[in-house]
Amino acid sequence: MVNGKVNLLGLDVDALTAQCDEWGQKAFRALQLSQWIHQRGCADFEQMTNLAKSFRARLEETACVVAPPVIADRIATDGTRKWLFDVGDGNAVETVFIPETGRGTLCVSSQAGCAVKCSFCSTGRQGFARNLRVDEIIGQLWYANHALGQYERVGTCSTDRAITNVVFMGMGEPLQNYAATLSALRLMIDDHAYGLSRRRVTVSTSGVVPMIDRLREDCPVSLAISLHAPDDQLRDQLVPLNRKYPLAELLAACRRYLADAPRDFVTFEYVMLDGVNDSDAQAHALLRLVGDLPCKFNLIPFNPVPGSGLKKSSPVRVQAFAQVLGDEGIITTVRKTRGDDIDAACGQLAGEVRDRTRSITIKELVR
Repeated sequence: MVNGKVNLLGLDVDALTAQCDEWGQKAFRALQLSQWIHQRGCADFEQMTNLAKSFRARLEETACVVAPPVIADRIATDGTRKWLFDVGDGNAVETVFIPETGRGTLCVSSQAGCAVKCSFCSTGRQGFARNLRVDEIIGQLWYANHALGQYERVGTCSTDRAITNVVFMGMGEPLQNYAATLSALRLMIDDHAYGLSRRRVTVSTSGVVPMIDRLREDCPVSLAISLHAPDDQLRDQLVPLNRKYPLAELLAACRRYLADAPRDFVTFEYVMLDGVNDSDAQAHALLRLVGDLPCKFNLIPFNPVPGSGLKKSSPVRVQAFAQVLGDEGIITTVRKTRGDDIDAACGQLAGEVRDRTRSITIKELVR
């Protein structure tokens, strides 16, 4: 609710259909509304000309289409763009757009802060504030489409999408905000909303095993696992959630997920930490861990986090590690660092968000 009005950005098609029924409207009105809001980016009910005037008046009185307000909008030298959204009570979340040849990836946040507290992640150091609502998650995509000119192309001959892929790799653990994440995913893949392929929407999780199984049943999209260690002893230190869901349980959940996944592999994300998890012996241990599980590895250069005591692996060590995996036939990529001059690279998403160990207000952040 926004000022007592229903924010339609927060309703997937089923919820919007139920809301229309409450308003005494036929089910097809929900589809029309969804197309106006998500495909055309319209927030003005008077412009929704295929709706009856009486219904538009009702919408004006009881509903709204509002994304979270933007505090900052920055563009890096490599074209990466970052928005800082105000989600109230001194909290902010970041959304990052990464342009590449033939594709544009939007990295969205699902929580203000994060409760997982991975030792190498700056987001976890600010603590956990709250889960984002559906309208706050979808609002990131809706606003980015506006900012990137996507809605200006609607109705033209252009079929190009500004945003071709969405990844839940921003702030927060999406599977610990399951209900809102699920509704947002359903909007992203709905042909009456954003119409993205399940293959082009990725949920990245640190390993919430029961929710991986639920996602497989409810809305299987591409799956990425924040792995970062080849054994439980080290992963317990780097990813504390591992103490609750150890590697054997996590890998078993990945195998179950692949039965219904839109891709025939799981992506394992692995941040490279100098002298911690980057030896050839640890690469061989990873090979033993995954066994015959269809997967690919995405090696991530570490972006130093003040106070973590961790350092980034050298490029030579990263390539040697990748070589060990690649020699065994596992597709292995090294993520290119993007947007680090605006603190938009992986692990830096909380760079300007209030650090809960200090007293910094949003106004101070954007000076």
